[in-house]
Amino acid sequence: MVQSARLLQGTTPTQTFQSLIERINIPVTSSSPPGLEAAVKQDPWNKSGKYALGWVYFSIILLVFTIAMHLYHWMSDRVRRATYKEEVAKSSTTSSPDDDYEMANMPTNNSQHMFFPRNGALPQQPEEEETFLSWSPLNRLIAFLRYVFYRPLPVLRLRAVQSLRLRKREISFPSPGVIFVVSVGFIFVTLYCFIPQPLYYATIQFGSPPLAIRAGMLAVAMMPWIVALSMKANLVTLLTGIGHERLNVLHRWGGYLCLFLSLAHTIPFYVTPVWDQGGLALFKSYFRDQSYIYGTGVAALVPLVFLCVHSLPFLRAWMYEVFVALHVPVSIVFLGMLFWHCHNYLTSWNYLWATAAIWLTSYCVRLFFLNWTNPRRMSWLIGEEAALTILPENAVKVTIPSQVRWRPGQYVYLRMPGISVFENHPFTIASLCSEDFPSEYGEQYRDMILVFRPFGGFTRKVLNAAIDKGPMHTYRAFIDGPYGGMQRELASFDTVILFAGGSGITAIVSHLLDLIKKMRDSKAVTKQVHVVWALKRPETMEWFKEELRICREFAPPETVHCQFFITAAKRVGPNGFPLPPPSPSRPVSDLVHGKIDKTFQGIASKRNSALIREEAAGDPEKEKELRRENEDGISALPAPTFLPPPKKAHTRRSSKPDKLTIPSINTVQPHNAANASFDFGFPSTPTMLQKNLMRFAFLPTANKKTGWHTEYGRPDIPFMMKGFERDFGKRTCVFVCGPPSMRVDVQRCVAGMQAKVWGGGEGSREEVYLHTENYAI
Repeated sequence: MVQSARLLQGTTPTQTFQSLIERINIPVTSSSPPGLEAAVKQDPWNKSGKYALGWVYFSIILLVFTIAMHLYHWMSDRVRRATYKEEVAKSSTTSSPDDDYEMANMPTNNSQHMFFPRNGALPQQPEEEETFLSWSPLNRLIAFLRYVFYRPLPVLRLRAVQSLRLRKREISFPSPGVIFVVSVGFIFVTLYCFIPQPLYYATIQFGSPPLAIRAGMLAVAMMPWIVALSMKANLVTLLTGIGHERLNVLHRWGGYLCLFLSLAHTIPFYVTPVWDQGGLALFKSYFRDQSYIYGTGVAALVPLVFLCVHSLPFLRAWMYEVFVALHVPVSIVFLGMLFWHCHNYLTSWNYLWATAAIWLTSYCVRLFFLNWTNPRRMSWLIGEEAALTILPENAVKVTIPSQVRWRPGQYVYLRMPGISVFENHPFTIASLCSEDFPSEYGEQYRDMILVFRPFGGFTRKVLNAAIDKGPMHTYRAFIDGPYGGMQRELASFDTVILFAGGSGITAIVSHLLDLIKKMRDSKAVTKQVHVVWALKRPETMEWFKEELRICREFAPPETVHCQFFITAAKRVGPNGFPLPPPSPSRPVSDLVHGKIDKTFQGIASKRNSALIREEAAGDPEKEKELRRENEDGISALPAPTFLPPPKKAHTRRSSKPDKLTIPSINTVQPHNAANASFDFGFPSTPTMLQKNLMRFAFLPTANKKTGWHTEYGRPDIPFMMKGFERDFGKRTCVFVCGPPSMRVDVQRCVAGMQAKVWGGGEGSREEVYLHTENYAI
């Protein structure tokens, strides 16, 4: 054997490659070592592709189950809305007879249920027929699953010392549903690798370790699914309705599983030669370049380890820009190394080519989500025009008149070359895309509004640009999206509860406006809407003052109830006004970004001039008029109005004793005058003594009767949910977007309410649905 190995030293590369094939799949001959024939028949190498198919079948089963659940909820929601629409149409065509002895239902004045019918007995409430879309056993099964998977894991609160300051940190875990799916996948691949025998051959002379082959095929088979779950525009989202931001969790854990399988594939090749005396020397003797045997595997393993390590949450949050810049290029290198390492053994390249096809197709489809790739739009290649407005609490409002259409709750990736060329960040759209909210740019445009609180990086640069250049400066905005959104429609639920924490209100405002519009148009079955917004300071409510005014004035009577909770006091400067953050001096960066922005603005200006000349058709007077209208039409938004803080709101008078005076609160009048202020439920900022009494005693106010009031302190979510539960309809939706602690409290309450559904009983509820949004988006 050693002599034959020495003869291979002079072989050609083709002969060396052929020897590699024979080394991996050693044929059984009359001169084969004893035991080889039995070992090969037990788990033949040429049939190891079945392990890759095992993962494909597992993923398809999970995908089909998710699609079935999505279709069931989609169809049931449509049936409920269609049934309600028919009832409204039938009720509107039914008029009460002109008879003194028969009366109609006073609230609607159009009802088939008469108090005094001429003949027969009083009509009974019609019983709802049970269909497949409202089948009690299925609803109970879904409720039981939600009872298990809605229960959250506790949030860990840590304190870290940073620059001699104590800083709170919250560590949240994935949802139980994600943990369950990942655990099932981990158990499946582990059992599928280690239960079949043998794990190792008796000697390296019999071929590659079977354990390594199984793990390698499973890892390669995971690649198409990992890439599909990571793309913004992907087929999984289209089939299941789950946004890519939620699938991204499975993408990360799929990468960790792939790393586990890759290690299970690598380690046996290092362990087996050590067990077999002389096996390592024989193994290396087949190749001139002895590093080649392990070189391709190491070349594929290193980028995979890097991708998994730098994707850890704390590292990704710490260096997000580095993560965004390196993740995709390193992934491409990893896929190329896999092609080199696998050498088209078994069916490995089939999965790798499928991965490349999914990747390329997703990027091609994504072109339709970019606002600057459509030649028929004014934003082609130059993006949209955007204006920046500074809101109270140093929040930033970006207004982008665009021809892009979106649904409530969706988000876009925003790039502004005039501020930062390479940074591209997601922001939730806070405005409603509707004909009722037209843009001044034209009938085809809608104002896309993004509101966010700056922290660092790109958001801080946007705030600094708004402070330095003022509100009259406009920027070019490149949009990628919209993506995400809610799987279900709020209009399909009898009761809707919306929880928001801080800037999480941005994900709720568009849903609330859309729901109220459908309720007024009789397109929603919703009867009650409860909004709970916890914010640090009352100035934050100025962000969506107009939207809240619309909700209050135009919602059906006694349907929308809003509760605001002020959790902190306002910090002001020595002069009594908020101090703006320091704007760092960046002369070189500002110069570069300014030139880039002027280039796009110049192209847009020339494009507008060409259209004006074409419209004027040689008439100089008409051309001058059109140019004046164009200059007026592209003006930026006006400067925001900051409310001065109340005088001596948190001070005590030394000369006079404290006196608690809680003024009576009257119902807010409709917004008629332009200078009228909107009342959020309290007429003036209370003193510290009033605030403490209201926090601990929760003194009742007259405004609670109208459903709009403000309290000081943190909301007691379990107590509030018990109160809301008394008025639940058959189907209830709870929507939450806030910090991890708020999500955990809401999830725990909704999980406990599932017992009322799967417990059954007469008049029981059919569904209590929970939707959570990522606080960071």
